[in-house]
Amino acid sequence: MARGPNRALGEDELKIHSKIDFKTLAMMQLRNSPGEILDRVARDGEVFVIERNGEPKACLVPVSFLLPDIPPERIARELERLDEKHDKYTLTITDKNELQIGILETAAGENIVVSVVLPHGYPQAAPQVQASPLPPDTPHRWPDGSLQLFGDPTLWNGRGHDVVHALGLARQWLRQYATWRRTAQWPESKEFAS
Repeated sequence: MARGPNRALGEDELKIHSKIDFKTLAMMQLRNSPGEILDRVARDGEVFVIERNGEPKACLVPVSFLLPDIPPERIARELERLDEKHDKYTLTITDKNELQIGILETAAGENIVVSVVLPHGYPQAAPQVQASPLPPDTPHRWPDGSLQLFGDPTLWNGRGHDVVHALGLARQWLRQYATWRRTAQWPESKEFAS
């Protein structure tokens, strides 16, 4: 994996939202009240197809349709912290337009990719941390397969926690995973809740 912010977008990650409730908007309406239209898109999530001379020419959609809905300065700070730790990572945009940070780790002699997905609304919303490949019977995961790191996502503190914190917890989880692979017993820990 290459160092630094590598953006790898595959064809399967560039999906068109098939159930979009859009409205047509004449170019003249857009010219008359661009601020109002922009607010309706940004604030209310409205989608407009702009027409000129009766022909569709462009679309106005909320940023979250195309990019993660996370303040850019927060993303920059998170990536800077990863660079300071000399973590080698990749960046991708998921099919839900969320930012995914992937890091290759080794546990129990196995190469495992830890993926931290920063959901829309991050940092108030807790990241989702996955690891793969893992055996299907691997314990201490939520029903969706994400790692049980915070005990409960409501314990996430968006002001004090960040990607580096989540990766530290994931690495502790991987050490416990390695013990489980060797002994078939998951070690007890106060850090993780079932």
